[in-house]
Amino acid sequence: MKRRVEDLALLGGPPAFSDPIHVGRPNIGDRRALLRRIDDIIDRRWLTNDGDYVRSFEQRLRELLRVDHCVCFCNGTMALEILVRAAALTGEVIVPAFTFVATAHALRWQRIEPVFCDVDLATHNLDPQRVEELITPRTSAILGVHLWGRPCDRDALASIARRHGLRLFFDAAQAFGCSYKGQMVGGLADAEVFSFHATKVLNTFEGGAVATRDADLAKRLRLMRNFGFAGYDSVVELGTNGKMTEVAAAMGLTGLESLEKFVAVNRRNHRRYQDQLGGLPGVTLGGYPVAERANYQYVIVEVDEAVVGVGRDEIVQALHAENVLARRYFYPGCHRMEPYRSGAARMGRLVNTELLCERVVALPTGMAVGAPEIDVICGLVRLLVENGPEVAQRLRHGRGTLGPGDLS
Repeated sequence: MKRRVEDLALLGGPPAFSDPIHVGRPNIGDRRALLRRIDDIIDRRWLTNDGDYVRSFEQRLRELLRVDHCVCFCNGTMALEILVRAAALTGEVIVPAFTFVATAHALRWQRIEPVFCDVDLATHNLDPQRVEELITPRTSAILGVHLWGRPCDRDALASIARRHGLRLFFDAAQAFGCSYKGQMVGGLADAEVFSFHATKVLNTFEGGAVATRDADLAKRLRLMRNFGFAGYDSVVELGTNGKMTEVAAAMGLTGLESLEKFVAVNRRNHRRYQDQLGGLPGVTLGGYPVAERANYQYVIVEVDEAVVGVGRDEIVQALHAENVLARRYFYPGCHRMEPYRSGAARMGRLVNTELLCERVVALPTGMAVGAPEIDVICGLVRLLVENGPEVAQRLRHGRGTLGPGDLS
């Protein structure tokens, strides 16, 4: 455990870890069970096109999420794009600026204008009051994001949507297995979109799904993910190729069998971070609702430079030198990325978004991280924070700072 500023790798000391410690490594589950399923897929010679494994995976998802319909896709972004098209959205959709850029891109790709809204400083989710201020006659929907797996204020957003005759959707990419007031995420809106990307708590190598209770919407989603085919040679809808493969579904089924274990490890890790970083001045570790189900997939820390004396970027820079690959999320905000930065995108005052973009950092967790790694990481964070002004001075005037590209 490093005790002195001079021991930091960025100032000449050896790295704390010989190999990189990532924010999230893929959860694999039972490798033998996965390989048995893959062998079965190869023996069947049915690799895609709505096979048995995809149908079984969709059925298991419906049961777990307690929804009537769940349609799987090749990835979460495609799921969102096809949902936007299937729901016949037009004009503008209100989204948070503090989210992964794919949320906005999926709208723009379908010629819908994302309107960037500010978030609540405590929850990091859409601020319902700011949402209502942005509604115009061109608004067709609200698209909230359950950031870090912590659900949006569904009741407030649903009330706004009803009053203004809008559709309500949620990007639930990070919220699989989470709940809101006892109800599973997946059935909280007209539809919710999940990502099963490799870094998510449940992965299918790459994949996604839309959960909904709307039978007509689910029917259109199924048509549109398969070129609009309603039968062997009958095309009744404009579609594309968004299908999930059988091997991806096999990975999803295998992951579901170990989901409780994945969540238990994440919960254990999160609590250890809380124990070691709790009470550290200028550092706030985001929590999860104690009365709800959560996947604990993200360890999110806010760094207040005014209190600590060293900035978030400099802390991340120092951690990277130790082979702790902490991440800035979601820097610099969708509104400051192309094509929105130079495309006159409509947005509200993004005061909280701007603040969070300068404060938030994600620390490593998941199945590949345990107590020994967390203890070292927390020791490094404490060393950096407790010696903030000295660290800042040395980094700024001794070895210099890295550019934004070096912290991606």
